[in-house]
Amino acid sequence: MCLAIPSKVIEILENDMAIVDTMGVRRKVSLMLLKEKPKIGDYVLLHVGFAIEILSEEDALESLKLFEEAINYEELSQ
Repeated sequence: MCLAIPSKVIEILENDMAIVDTMGVRRKVSLMLLKEKPKIGDYVLLHVGFAIEILSEEDALESLKLFEEAINYEELSQ
């Protein structure tokens, strides 16, 4: 099973790299797989260190809400 997580672009770096925020965690990711490059504030779908798609803010926030619900459900189940 593969998981791709919506992440907000915080900073654009050189060499097709960016800093993104993924649920409060910042990380450096590659933009090299994207045809169109995102801007600061855009949401991208992140998979194993690569941005693979630019998302609308609405879709990104809905997906993040579902991730949060799944995390909270798992914590309550333990």
